[in-house]
Amino acid sequence: MSNNTNNDNLQENEELENASASEEEAQTQAAPEDECERLKNELAEFKDKYARVHADFDNIKKRLEREKYTAVEYANEKFAKDMIPVVDSLEMALQSANADANPEDLIAKLKEGIELTLKQFTTALEKHGVTQVSHSEPFDPNIHNAVQSVDHDEIESGQIVQTFQRGYKYKERPLREAMVVVAN
Repeated sequence: MSNNTNNDNLQENEELENASASEEEAQTQAAPEDECERLKNELAEFKDKYARVHADFDNIKKRLEREKYTAVEYANEKFAKDMIPVVDSLEMALQSANADANPEDLIAKLKEGIELTLKQFTTALEKHGVTQVSHSEPFDPNIHNAVQSVDHDEIESGQIVQTFQRGYKYKERPLREAMVVVAN
């Protein structure tokens, strides 16, 4: 009987092992399908995140481009606002010229008005970084244009004798060279 019992036990063990193997096979077959599904879901999430980030980047890029064009378009706004009082002063000068007044008084008032307007205009330019090229500096070909040179006993060679037309700089860049006479 012991042989029969052993045989029966062996058969039961084999059946149990076969059943376990079948379950493991079923799990391993199901596991790749589950894993594949999980990876598909992750891929879909990453694609969605990528699309959103890409859209955000495009929106930021478009907004910065619009802001840049707006900034360039309105870059001179402050300068224009500072020029309006100069225009007002010139208009007042024209109105005062039409007034019935003594010609000598009128000329004196016009001269004073022009001087004040010129000062106002120069102040507005300086406020925005536009300055006059100094004619007391030694000759510099970067900011001066020598239109003539003369012999001069009192002034050393290379110094500016006379300025025909003032030059202007924007910060450190020349806008217009000063036309000057230079001593030999």
